[in-house]
Amino acid sequence: MKSYRIVTSAFVLMLAMLTACGGAPKGELAPAWKLKDVDGKLVSSEQFKGKVVVVDFWATWCGPCRSEMPGYVALQKKYGDKLVIVGMSVDQAGPAAVKKFIEKNKIDYQIVMADEATTTAFGGAQAIDAIPTTFLIDADGVIRDRKVGSVPTAEYEKRIVQYLQ
Repeated sequence: MKSYRIVTSAFVLMLAMLTACGGAPKGELAPAWKLKDVDGKLVSSEQFKGKVVVVDFWATWCGPCRSEMPGYVALQKKYGDKLVIVGMSVDQAGPAAVKKFIEKNKIDYQIVMADEATTTAFGGAQAIDAIPTTFLIDADGVIRDRKVGSVPTAEYEKRIVQYLQ
């Protein structure tokens, strides 16, 4: 319980420190980002140009985040090269803990470690007021949807499919 409070407090503090200025509302271009994956390899939004991208802010300790992950694995597998799922971990425990979690849970889509600049670019505390917070970005790089909380995979797939055409 004590460690949960510390992690939760750290996350709340991180969100409180972020600015809500200059965010990325629906209908505007998604911010560019460069982040490291759990192995330290640099991953960039540029790599996914021309594809529909789901950017999911999540944490290993977040129950609703964990419940959505098998659905994201299934969607990535179903739509292949047309769809990219990117999980942006806000875990304070670091990449080693996140890597252990994704291996244990067989998460095979792209996971990167979020930083303050990227979280701020997506709207900071105003846009990411809870996790999971997920952005749907079309092939032209425009944010088309923002969801907060867990949504059943079939329901979220309906939102995604309209942009895969």
